[in-house]
Amino acid sequence: MQQNTSKTSKQEIIQFLQREFPQSLIKCEIESVVDKGATVIYHVDDLDLRPGGTVSGPTMMTVADYGLYIAILGEIGIVGLSVTTSMNINFLRKPSGGKDIRGVCKLMKVGRALIVGEVYLYSVDSDDPIAHVTGTYSIPPKR
Repeated sequence: MQQNTSKTSKQEIIQFLQREFPQSLIKCEIESVVDKGATVIYHVDDLDLRPGGTVSGPTMMTVADYGLYIAILGEIGIVGLSVTTSMNINFLRKPSGGKDIRGVCKLMKVGRALIVGEVYLYSVDSDDPIAHVTGTYSIPPKR
């Protein structure tokens, strides 16, 4: 397990989200924030399932986007206006229907204007990834 050497603590991020983005905490839970990474859990319910009883693609994208955002806040501090500029997902296998999703995020490049990361998504009852996501975030210039 990586030691938490991030610049912003999990608790500081949660306090920021409670104040500025409380709806993000309704179904998402921050499991850990580490150096250039984070792990999040998305609590799946019936509204997240598509026909066939599997977790929908948009739900999986939400988990990945949230994981990247949390990892970025942990790395560069509370910069609320960081925004997603691109995201690509490869669906690897069918998720377990109705099971929570874990997103394990690692930042691959942290620049002044752009941050690139990847997220592996897992059904919480399996060690096999259900999707691999890469994403880029734009960081607003410092004033």
